[in-house]
Amino acid sequence: MNLAAISAFTDNYIWMIDDGAQALVVDPGEAAPVEAALGARGLELAGILVTHHHADHVGGVDALRPRLTGPVYGPRREHIPEPALRVEGGDTVTLMGLRFEVIDVPGHTAGHVAYLLRDFPQGPVLFCGDTLFSGGCGRLFEGTPAQMHESLECLSALPGSTRVCCAHEYTLSNLRFAAAVEAGNSALADYTAWCREQRAQGLPTLPSTIAREREVNPFLRSTAPAVVRAARDHGAADASPVTVFATLREWKNNFR
Repeated sequence: MNLAAISAFTDNYIWMIDDGAQALVVDPGEAAPVEAALGARGLELAGILVTHHHADHVGGVDALRPRLTGPVYGPRREHIPEPALRVEGGDTVTLMGLRFEVIDVPGHTAGHVAYLLRDFPQGPVLFCGDTLFSGGCGRLFEGTPAQMHESLECLSALPGSTRVCCAHEYTLSNLRFAAAVEAGNSALADYTAWCREQRAQGLPTLPSTIAREREVNPFLRSTAPAVVRAARDHGAADASPVTVFATLREWKNNFR
């Protein structure tokens, strides 16, 4: 089994798993890059997983249907291209012999879901759309800070070896903010240096891992003393994790 990130638009990743004959893709916002990847390796498109309804995640679904031999799965409570099989937290999806657990992760959108593949040959894989980014998290377009904080806590509790396959190459921008929050974090400094090298070579910074994100991502570190201090310095009314998270998210919204 192979796991690959297909570049789309300016900074999107469409994730693909293939076994040399069949492939599934996650969040195909654009059809052409997927068609090129399938064609280059002579792969059949066996299924599509969708995490949420935004156009840069579903825009290529209909154009890919002529090549599709299996189903489209997507969140039960969001408007996505039909026909689709609807899923929610607690459900499982099986494609190409792989079993995906569906996790509800509202916040970025109201019905956002993630897909966890525990038994991938090289270790667990998480497809989390725009909920968790490396060094950051998605904006709150439809959910509340409490919802997003709970969603991130749920993902943070996954095994540390879980690879985090998020949908955008936002890492360096996120890490600049993380450094403003927690300048003394040596793991963050080391990871930033590595990510800069990756991007200088035209390589993705992803996938990350849950263990790494626990060390460097301020949105998973709402109880770390330095993060709490930074949030209080930026107007947090108290030190509760949700208040700290909400303050960080608002700070990040305006961070340049």
